[in-house]
Amino acid sequence: MPASHLYIGLMSGTSLDGVDAALVDFAGPQPDLLATCLLPFPADLRAELLALQAPTDNELDRTARAANALATIYAEAVRTVLAQAGVSPDQVAAVGMHGQTIRHRPERGYTLQIGNAARLAELCGIAVVADFRSRDIAAGGQGAPLVPAFHQGIFGSAQHRVIINIGGIGNITDLPPGGPVRGWDTGPGNVLMDGWIHRHQGLHYDADGRWAASGKVIPALLDTLLAEPWLAVPPPKSTGRDLFHADWLERCLARSGEVAAADIQATLLAFTARTIADQIRQHAPAAEAAYVCGGGARNGALMRALAAELAPRSVATTAVLGVEADWVEALAFAWLARQCLLRQSGNLPGVTGAAGPRVLGAIYSA
Repeated sequence: MPASHLYIGLMSGTSLDGVDAALVDFAGPQPDLLATCLLPFPADLRAELLALQAPTDNELDRTARAANALATIYAEAVRTVLAQAGVSPDQVAAVGMHGQTIRHRPERGYTLQIGNAARLAELCGIAVVADFRSRDIAAGGQGAPLVPAFHQGIFGSAQHRVIINIGGIGNITDLPPGGPVRGWDTGPGNVLMDGWIHRHQGLHYDADGRWAASGKVIPALLDTLLAEPWLAVPPPKSTGRDLFHADWLERCLARSGEVAAADIQATLLAFTARTIADQIRQHAPAAEAAYVCGGGARNGALMRALAAELAPRSVATTAVLGVEADWVEALAFAWLARQCLLRQSGNLPGVTGAAGPRVLGAIYSA
């Protein structure tokens, strides 16, 4: 049994914007968020991580060096939250490091999240738990999503809720009263919108969805996007940049002729909202309310589109449930690190499709 109830969760997701860190106290009945920070990725590292999403020259060396650079940033994030809370490294039981996903191919039996956990343990002097997804895939699962078990613990109630996480990819946790809990990826969250605005305006994201709101949805293009076969696959399922990337979008656009860039952005936003809402209508039709976390919760235009798609269900961020939308995933990986040290399962087989509950993560001692 770990002597400390303090854990740090580190999350860097498909959006490639940076690392979220959360220092969490699990001593009480509900986790207590003691300190948080977001450290943006340097432009050169972000570009390299994006390039590594597809096969590239000198891939092994470049991946290893990117992992070392990530460990350095992760260590800085750890030091930042410790300083904010006035906590020393020896007071923390472990750091839960999700790592940066470079490949996610469960259909081929593997997933790869980099970050050099051994280097991070050396830099911060705290045990590190990493590689959470591989054991679930080894047991026949998708390796994702892993947060529904955590969502059940902090967001479950007598109300039938769905938790919608919108990072680069969207995913849902279905929390009917009394269970069973389910969760699955829905398709693109911010990833296509982020890529499109970067291509045309050099920005990393569409702040509050203002550019999308300036355009008009193109119905024929939306229909083409919605025709992607993966969207019709029933849960459990997961996806990432391996499918939804710039070339995929270009193939869809090739059928649309000349259209305004802002209208494409508006259509991509509608696509994200529709795919999330369609999955809820098909697989969680009795849900009464939806609570949104992740970067998409800050996109006002997307939140309005979701509210329209999901009416008459209520739509709000997880802040109304006591956890700010930006920190849910980092908090979840602190929880997963704790599950590992306690030798308790971190996956839900009904969510991932694994053969059974598994203790997730590899431990790198301090």
